Amino acid sequence: MSFERYLENYADLIVNFALALKPGDKLAINFNADCLPLVRLVTRKAYQNGVLDVFPSLNDETMVLDRYLYAPEEAFEHFPPYRIEYMEKMFQDHYHRLSLVADNPELLKSVDPARIAKWQKTAGQASKPLMAYTMQNKVKWCVAGVASPGWAKAVFPDLPEEEAVAKLWENIFKATRADQPDPLSAWQQHDAELKAHKAFMNTMRFDYLHYEGPGTDLRVHLVKDHIWEGGAAVSADGESFMPNIPTEEIFSMPDADRVDGTLRATMPLSVRGQIVDKFHFTFKDGKVVDFDAEVGKQILADLLDMDEGAKHLGEAALVPANSPISNTGILFKNTLFDENASCHFALGAAYSENMQGSTERSEEENRKLGMNNSLIHVDFMVGGREVTVTGVKADGSRVVLLKDGDWQI
Repeated sequence: MSFERYLENYADLIVNFALALKPGDKLAINFNADCLPLVRLVTRKAYQNGVLDVFPSLNDETMVLDRYLYAPEEAFEHFPPYRIEYMEKMFQDHYHRLSLVADNPELLKSVDPARIAKWQKTAGQASKPLMAYTMQNKVKWCVAGVASPGWAKAVFPDLPEEEAVAKLWENIFKATRADQPDPLSAWQQHDAELKAHKAFMNTMRFDYLHYEGPGTDLRVHLVKDHIWEGGAAVSADGESFMPNIPTEEIFSMPDADRVDGTLRATMPLSVRGQIVDKFHFTFKDGKVVDFDAEVGKQILADLLDMDEGAKHLGEAALVPANSPISNTGILFKNTLFDENASCHFALGAAYSENMQGSTERSEEENRKLGMNNSLIHVDFMVGGREVTVTGVKADGSRVVLLKDGDWQI
């Protein structure tokens, strides 16, 4: 099939499966100029489905970089309140959200990390009221990737730009199953498989997960009333949607105060337009007490300094090393893709869907039960064929979950 046919398949997956848009829905799309061909297809299909309004929000990498390089210091100390009010009004008016990511993972490598950290903290504090709408699935939302020249050259630096973009698109279509004869059926089957693993984990009621591998010996306790999720989520209105295209994970809630041991990241982390690589953490009583990185240590330090919750885990996700993404053999330098090639954790905020009754309690009550709260949610990869993950019950019995990169259940 042609590129145009694959892109059409991709748009169909986003509109009819990931967001399951129906008559009367409204949609906000965040994107940059490289995403326009896909945005136009999504918009057309959304209106054909009876969507009332599609609201586009364009950003531009050149302007983002210029702001960091040339704006006065005070520009990073204030977030206009009307922008938050505007976005919250859209959520309250039940606009679902599509975020198309085409980020150059090294866009901000020339920027002073202190500027990035200051703005991330300012924007994070101002945007906190908005996080609940997606972290609690109050609306349907989806994140999907789009090939761009900056991203493609970061992944395939030895190829000419046009070839690099084409190769990245080829692998995005593979990872999202958009290249298959019937992508929708392929996703329905995949969703069923994720739900089978999720059901097994929810039945087993493990007390903690034990991760073992080179540089890793970590025990991650789960909150008492934890719930494993994966595949299609359910919105507050009871509608099914797929938050990430692609996705290969099942995930749950670590107890923010009961994580102990050491871990070594198994892939680089692309965060804040910069790369962190060859890094490790030591946890005690749930908190990062030591860390190092050969590349990007200051970025990691600024991330951990965002707030107290940034030093604790909010998500534990299990992913086999045998998946369409990992089988490409490519380091995408994009968390949406790389996290779905490997088991991973997230520093920062937890998802309310991963603990029974969390939406009925206050933030403070949930925190006492082990649910982490933070301005950030940053995934990093810890899995691979050399990492074994074992589930351990309260009675000490053990079940190997992942070994040599494959499910054992």
